[in-house]
Amino acid sequence: MMIPWGGVSCCLSAAALYLLGRSSGRDAEVLKSVAKVNQLKELAKLLDIESKVLPLLVAISGRVGAESPISCEFSGLRGVIVEETAEQHFLKHNDAGSWIQDSALMLSMSKEVPWYLDDGTDRVFVVGARGASGFVLTVGSEVFEESGRSLVRGTLDYLQGLKMLGVKRIERVLPTGTSLTVVGEAVKDDIGTVRIQRPHKGPFYVSPKSIDELIGNLGKWARWYKYASLGLTVFGAFLIANHVIRYIMERRHRWELQSRVLAAAAAKRSDQDNEGSNGKAENGSDGAKRERPIPDLCVICLEQEYNAVFLP
Repeated sequence: MMIPWGGVSCCLSAAALYLLGRSSGRDAEVLKSVAKVNQLKELAKLLDIESKVLPLLVAISGRVGAESPISCEFSGLRGVIVEETAEQHFLKHNDAGSWIQDSALMLSMSKEVPWYLDDGTDRVFVVGARGASGFVLTVGSEVFEESGRSLVRGTLDYLQGLKMLGVKRIERVLPTGTSLTVVGEAVKDDIGTVRIQRPHKGPFYVSPKSIDELIGNLGKWARWYKYASLGLTVFGAFLIANHVIRYIMERRHRWELQSRVLAAAAAKRSDQDNEGSNGKAENGSDGAKRERPIPDLCVICLEQEYNAVFLP
């Protein structure tokens, strides 16, 4: 019996979605248990009381700030994290003789300065935000600089099978003043400065959404994964059951046909033996029948009479 790969694939996909749903639901429950700090000035006192036994996971909110923010070259924004990329866009000659557009990365640069969240009562530094879930940078600037049209450069590029179009520069930034919610482990360094960092075990989020919105989104995704997993499980089970039923029915049908063939062959042999005992006068036709003790059925379908034979 061939393996019903369609049903198996659906069941495996359902299992993967189920695990994703469990993970999202578990993260939502963990976020519900995280201590919500309404004012940052309360965090230092909370840290002194509760972090002596277990790592303190907290959720804080505030606006991004820095002592010496970065001034963006193209957008003019002031930010604490800046990423710049430059891509060279060009047309190249392919083997078919036509021109196709392509690009190559020329520059990828990232800058970051120490930054904090400030809610007006106190400030808390954030460490390792780029590795957190939900962290995104705003596109501050996106410009396209066309290549020069010098005759010599154009001729050299054409001989190499290239036509330079220009350079696309993208500047992504985390601007100062951005409202963020950070979920992570609160710690104090050697000089008593409070900071939020990735915990050894637990959630780490840096997002413009509030903690309640994060919990709601995780719960929504957990439910969606659950329903999708259930649907794929039912569909995969249907495909597997349909394949198994068809296999059983075919085997049963074939067994019934084989039984009919064997019964017919036994009946014909019995008739031939009876005719032979009554007399051997009709040995011409009887001899031919003895040479063929089975019915004239096709050996492939076992249903219709055969209409062709293979001779050695």
